[in-house]
Amino acid sequence: MNSPAASPGRRTKHGSLRPRRPHRPEWAGRNYTLLTASAIVTNLGTHGALIAAAFAVLESGGDGGDVGLVAAARTLPLVLFLLIGGAIADRLPRHRVMVAANALNCVSQAAFAVLVLAGDPQLWQMMVLTALCGTGQAFFNPAAEGMLMSSVSGEQVSRAFALFRMAMHGAGIGGAALGGAMIAAIGPGWVLAIDAAAFAVAGALRAFLDVGHIPERAPGGGLLADLRDGWQEVIGRPWLWSIVAQFSVVVAVVGAADSVYGPLVAEESLGGARPWGLALAAFGAGTLGGALLMMRWKPRRMLLVGTLCVFPLALPSAALAVPLSFAPLTVMMFLSGVAIEVFGVAWMTTLHQEIPEEKLSRVSAYDWFGSTAMLPLSTALAGPAESLFGREQALWGCAALIVLVTALVLLVPDVRNLTRRTETKRVTGHEAAAALAAGSADTEGAVGRLG
Repeated sequence: MNSPAASPGRRTKHGSLRPRRPHRPEWAGRNYTLLTASAIVTNLGTHGALIAAAFAVLESGGDGGDVGLVAAARTLPLVLFLLIGGAIADRLPRHRVMVAANALNCVSQAAFAVLVLAGDPQLWQMMVLTALCGTGQAFFNPAAEGMLMSSVSGEQVSRAFALFRMAMHGAGIGGAALGGAMIAAIGPGWVLAIDAAAFAVAGALRAFLDVGHIPERAPGGGLLADLRDGWQEVIGRPWLWSIVAQFSVVVAVVGAADSVYGPLVAEESLGGARPWGLALAAFGAGTLGGALLMMRWKPRRMLLVGTLCVFPLALPSAALAVPLSFAPLTVMMFLSGVAIEVFGVAWMTTLHQEIPEEKLSRVSAYDWFGSTAMLPLSTALAGPAESLFGREQALWGCAALIVLVTALVLLVPDVRNLTRRTETKRVTGHEAAAALAAGSADTEGAVGRLG
C-alpha cells in the first residue's frame, strides 16, 4: 500500500491532504458513460414491463394464446424493420435515431399504461401498441450497437464491452425482479407507466451523446444501395456470415427450449414456476460472471474462444431432456450464462476491430436479423414438434443442433485463426475493401492481418 506522502492529492483549507478523486478509465469516456447509464435505465424498465404486459393481457380476460399474440406482435416488427433500421442508423446521426426510437417507445408504453389503468383494454389495442414498441427497438438496436462500438478505442475495448454488458444484464435481472414485485403491489399498468418514464429519461441522456468524432457520411445511392453495401460486408467475411447463420439456429432452439419446453418440464418434474424462475435467474447470474471474467481476460484468438463457448448452450436442453433435478439444472444454466457472455464480448470486440465505423450499424442489423429471424418460427413449431417426436426427443434435438452448427462453424479458417490486434487503430473502409478483395484469393486471416 502506498504511503500518504506518495499518494497524489489536494490540501483542504485546514492543510490536511485530501485524496485526489480517481479518474475514469481512458476507455470510459463521456459517450460510453452516457450509453451505459441510459442502458441501465431502459433495462430496469423494460424487463419489468415485459412481465407487466403478460399480466395485463391475463387480467383483461385473455389466456396463454393471447399472451403469445401480444409477444408475437412485438417480435414481428422487430424482425421486419431491423435491416432498414441499420441502414438508417448509418445514414443519419445515430444518437438521433436512438432518441427518436426511445420517444416512440415512451409514447407507446404510456398509451399502453393508460389503457390498462383505465380498465378493459382490448387485445388488438395491446397488440398494436406492443408492435410500435417492437418497431422502435428495430431502429434502436443497430444504432445503439454502432454508437457503442464507436465510443471506445484502444486495447481495453473488451473490458469496456464487458462492463457495459454486465451493467445491462444486472439491470435486466433487477428490473425483472422489481417489476414482478411491483406488479403484485400496484398492478401492471403502473409498471408500464414507469417503463414509459424510463424511456423518456434514457432518451434525454442519449440526446447529449457527442457524434463529433464520427466523420460525416458521404451521400449514398439510397436505402437499397446501403442495404446491398451492408450485405456485401457480411458475405465478404466468412467468419461473419457463418456465425450469423449459426446463431439463427442457436437462438431459435434455445428460445424454444426456454420459453416452451422449460416451463412444461418445470411444471411436471421440478415443482412448478418457482424453480424454473430460479434456474433462469442462475443463467442471468452466469452472464454477470462471464462479463466479469472478460473484464480481465483478453483471449488472443477471440472468435475461436467465443465459438467454443457456444457448445455449453446445449447443456440446459440436455438437462431438460433427461430431466435432471433442480440443482444440476441450475448449475448448467449458470455455466451456459457464463459461456454466452464470453462469446458476446468476443463477438463485439471482433466487430469493433474488423468492421469499418461507417458500416457498423448496417452490419449489426444483419447480425440482429439473422439471430432473431427464426425465433418466432421455432417457438410456433415447438408444440407440433413435441406432438410429433415427443418432448424428450425434441429437447435432445435442440441440444444436437447447437452442437452440430457450432462444430460446422469451427471448420471456417477465419473463425479459428482471426486474432486480436494490439494496435489501437480501427480498420478503415479502404483497408476493409482491400481485405475483402484479397479474401477472394486467400480468405484465411485476410481482415485479421490489417492494421
